[in-house]
Amino acid sequence: MIRVLIADDHAIFRRGVKQILAELHAEIAVEGEAASHDELMAELGKRTYDVLILDISMPGSHGLETLRAVREQFPKVRVVMLSMYPEEQYAVRALRGGAAGYLTKESAAELLGEAIFRVHQGQHYVTPALAELLTREVTRPQSGPLHTSLSDREFEVFLLLADGFSPKEVAERLTVSVKTVSTYRTRILEKMAFDSNADIIRYAIDHKLLNNAAKPT
Repeated sequence: MIRVLIADDHAIFRRGVKQILAELHAEIAVEGEAASHDELMAELGKRTYDVLILDISMPGSHGLETLRAVREQFPKVRVVMLSMYPEEQYAVRALRGGAAGYLTKESAAELLGEAIFRVHQGQHYVTPALAELLTREVTRPQSGPLHTSLSDREFEVFLLLADGFSPKEVAERLTVSVKTVSTYRTRILEKMAFDSNADIIRYAIDHKLLNNAAKPT
């Protein structure tokens, strides 16, 4: 039996994942849930899990930071990242950070069971689209696009600003101060040689980095 922990702040999504896995895969048992970074770390400390299904947007910490913490404190747990963001935005960063697999939420129902089996066997799970993306990453010139120079946290702030969130809204989503967001924004503008948020938005559009579920208008 593969013991699975689901970490996502949406109870309905967790319930849906549990139902899908229970109906299609008798060898997989969802034995725990967590709705935040703190709940996740506490749950991992209580019980032994084989696979962690981790949402990249977790309250209390960015998903990539949570991934790093899990890899440091619970290295035997295999992690499959789930995200509403396209693979182009976070997949490479997640795999570099120690994730064993990456899926978008829209494809989770179809592919999650296979991903869990694969990573539990010690392998990595990537979709054909992600495999092509990884190939491009390996073969592209070393300099790379401007956004690859950003840290994980800077990149997340970049995406939220590009999606139209104000600094205050970004701060609320990331559970940090507005001043901290302002600092990240300044770093982003400096690293990318931009002058304003308009440059961020234009760049994100040109490089197809905008979130499909952007801020409602």
